Amino acid sequence: MDIKLLELLVCPVTKGTLDYKRETQELVSRSARLAYPIRDGIPVLLENEARALTDQELEAS
Repeated sequence: MDIKLLELLVCPVTKGTLDYKRETQELVSRSARLAYPIRDGIPVLLENEARALTDQELEAS
C-alpha cells in the first residue's frame, strides 16, 4: 500500500482516518468499526464490501 495514497484516503462513512493493517490487507476505520479490503493493491472503500470489526479487534489495535 502506497503511504502517500493512504494519507489522502478517508473512511467513506465517517470521513475519519484509516489505519493500514498489512497482515490482513485491510484499511481499518476505528470510528466506523469497519475494515475495508485491499484487493490487488486497490482499496475497496465501499460500505457494503467492508466487514464489521469485533470488540476484540478494536481493543487489539
